[in-house]
Amino acid sequence: MRHTAEGYWLAEAGPPEPLPALGGDEAADFAIVGGGFTGMWAAWFISAAAPGARVVLLERGLCGHGPSGRNGGFANTLWLSLPNLRERSGGAAALAVARASAVEVHELGEWCEAEGVDAWYRRAGYLQVSASPAQDGAWEPAARAARELGEPQAIQPLSASEVAEICRSPAFRGGALYPDSATVQPARLALGLRARLAARGVRVFERTPVRALREEPGGVRLETPGGSVRAAHAVLGAGGALAALRPLRLRLTVTSSHMVITEPVPDLLEEIGWTGGECITDSRAMVNYFRTTPDGRIAFGWGGGRIAAGARLGGRAEVDPEVARQVVAHLRRFFPGLAGRRIEHAWGGPIDVSPTHLPVVGSLASGRVHYAFGYTGNGVGPSRLCGRCLASLALERRDEASRLAIVEPPPVRVPPEPLRYVGGALIREALVRKEAAEDAGRRPALAARLLSELPRLIGIHIGR
Repeated sequence: MRHTAEGYWLAEAGPPEPLPALGGDEAADFAIVGGGFTGMWAAWFISAAAPGARVVLLERGLCGHGPSGRNGGFANTLWLSLPNLRERSGGAAALAVARASAVEVHELGEWCEAEGVDAWYRRAGYLQVSASPAQDGAWEPAARAARELGEPQAIQPLSASEVAEICRSPAFRGGALYPDSATVQPARLALGLRARLAARGVRVFERTPVRALREEPGGVRLETPGGSVRAAHAVLGAGGALAALRPLRLRLTVTSSHMVITEPVPDLLEEIGWTGGECITDSRAMVNYFRTTPDGRIAFGWGGGRIAAGARLGGRAEVDPEVARQVVAHLRRFFPGLAGRRIEHAWGGPIDVSPTHLPVVGSLASGRVHYAFGYTGNGVGPSRLCGRCLASLALERRDEASRLAIVEPPPVRVPPEPLRYVGGALIREALVRKEAAEDAGRRPALAARLLSELPRLIGIHIGR
């Protein structure tokens, strides 16, 4: 099994020709920091709305080579978060966000077709299952909220036999289908978006880290090793790296997730009936997530990676053999028919975690610097929505996107370091132990149960 920092999707997509680094001073109307989905979609929507605008995008590595090119490729909506959204913002506002997220997933497929980007887009739906008695009915609050708000078709509860018609696993006990979701090959999507931005006239500079951001009269100045960019507005789409920015330091946590992918096993997929292309998760807090590929592989991930201290990842987010071994064990529990079949590749990546488990879009006090973070492992679909929101903020438009409830929500803060890291590591370990016991049919130890409840008691949302 290969275990690399970049992972299977980027290897399959093939290496792009690097774009030049910034050398000298540039003037722009809009400067984008971060060449992942958030930054690139913001650049796309800004350039579409203001065709004559000068848009510069700065990426410290290669566009799409961070979490945007390494994730599970679930283009999910925010229907699952409907109860959380309604509790924080009210029913009408929650419904507006969920509907907007579903529209973005649909329009993503239209974009791929119109732009000629072969990102393996497949709108087959998302299946949430129970894999232990503790997970039974986990989807019911979201399904009930959808029914009460007039969208019963958005979340469709399924019996165990109905789940088995989609995918048979000895671990599955029941579930719910979210039909609006899709899957993509995330690296192909990211690199396709990168190419379309350059063709549209967005000036993209790679291997260009931003060393300093200074707000000046009438705009901002971004300093890099080879030059600077002055712009009227800046958009920050740098994921977990935003934890190093003082105004956002207590607004997010950085953790990690690991994935593995099998050799092609189309015969097994036929045997278990998983031929429809649905993406699937269980209902853990530290979720297992899995999907298939056009050549019949199973890609399987676990959101149980380690917590980072501040924004410092130390490389373990990408390559962590111990976590990768646990992912393989989870995979084989769900699909014992994989015995004797190869696991070909493992990789990981950082996750920017919001304390509300919802994405956050906002602006710094000056109104010139705009940011989005907190996808908590569910960014492929919502990052397009957040890119649209960021474009509206940068263009100073009060429109439907800039008025969504994920824009400037009441801030929820996490503890400062070192409490955040120490506490997060303890809670992670408690959740790992608790959910392992539940999977095995045992009652979790009291200490694990109590520590797992601590985030909820201090107002931090953990899990689904």
